[in-house]
Amino acid sequence: MKVFWFIPTHGDGRYLGTSQGARVVDAEYMQQIAGAADRLGYEGVLIPTGSSCEDPWVVAASLVPVTKRLKFLVAVRPGLMSPTLAARMTATLDRISGGRLLINVVAGGDPVELAGDGLFLDHSTRYEVTSEFLDIWRRELSGETVDYEGEHLRVQGGRVLYPAIQQPYPPLWFGGSSPAAQKVAADHIDVYLTWGEPPGEVAKKIAEMRKLATAQGREIHFGIRLHVIVRETEAEAWQAADDLIRHLDDKTIAEAQSIFARFDSVGQKRMSNLHQGNKSQLEISPNLWAGVGLVRGGAGTALVGSPEIIAERMREYEALGIETFIFSGYPHLEEAYRVAELLFPLLSIERPDLTGPSSISPFGELIANTVRPTPQASAH
Repeated sequence: MKVFWFIPTHGDGRYLGTSQGARVVDAEYMQQIAGAADRLGYEGVLIPTGSSCEDPWVVAASLVPVTKRLKFLVAVRPGLMSPTLAARMTATLDRISGGRLLINVVAGGDPVELAGDGLFLDHSTRYEVTSEFLDIWRRELSGETVDYEGEHLRVQGGRVLYPAIQQPYPPLWFGGSSPAAQKVAADHIDVYLTWGEPPGEVAKKIAEMRKLATAQGREIHFGIRLHVIVRETEAEAWQAADDLIRHLDDKTIAEAQSIFARFDSVGQKRMSNLHQGNKSQLEISPNLWAGVGLVRGGAGTALVGSPEIIAERMREYEALGIETFIFSGYPHLEEAYRVAELLFPLLSIERPDLTGPSSISPFGELIANTVRPTPQASAH
């Protein structure tokens, strides 16, 4: 089981949908989160993409020097980027990070945002472009000099002079719920991502993707993108979930949902359908809460509960085939520590040993300046 964290380049705070409790996300804050995730034993971090976010490639490059083990899941944008340029960027960042780059393929889901970036393609055509893009990208990073003429893309003599460390190329990750997206995944992708839907729906997706990949003679792996609200007790966790949205009013929710309604993303529609803009029925499956999606696009659900119950829910997803969990929580710095300290001791994940001889009090604070506390499992 692998657990990732999240770099909130579109903003962070203690509550959703309000400036109250908000905080500045600058280079230093992002470095704090990445450094914490690196030390605590997260496998990697997802860096979001879109017009509301800082550029993920620049952010990832800025975080490489302040981390040692952490992997970076960074988006390529077919239709917005040349496949050859994207291949060179991939090779460069993989090289300067020491082979710690993962590629998140994002076709986009908001026609208004895409128009602002100069892309005027319908949903199906975007995935046709994505497939051609990945054909070129994969071949160039595999060492070929590529001449390619597709329906949408054309390249003559495309090549990458400096190869990536990970061969033939850094792993491709991707999420998409439409038939067009799933076809792209079956043809190209190494790790298929789903947003946090109830286990029964996730099981259907996994079964369909395995069938499609097998038909192409390929095997793919699976991950899930969720928020998480973990506290020492169930009651505390549900109170924290209520607190997260306590400043949301109906007007704010309606405004957000009207924006999401314009998306042509099937995944976004599935997220919105889980709560239908209604604050009164947000637990859509045991310990799966849809409150985040009232005002946040993309991943809109959270696992809520005690460490023991969240670990149990994670193992339910794991039994379906999920190998990687990409988590986030508000605010992201504190919650990175909380999740690691409460949840990691219950999971079968590898964590770095930070209790070397140079550690200051690796066993916790001394009792009465003299007595070592009784050893307990922890993220440290």
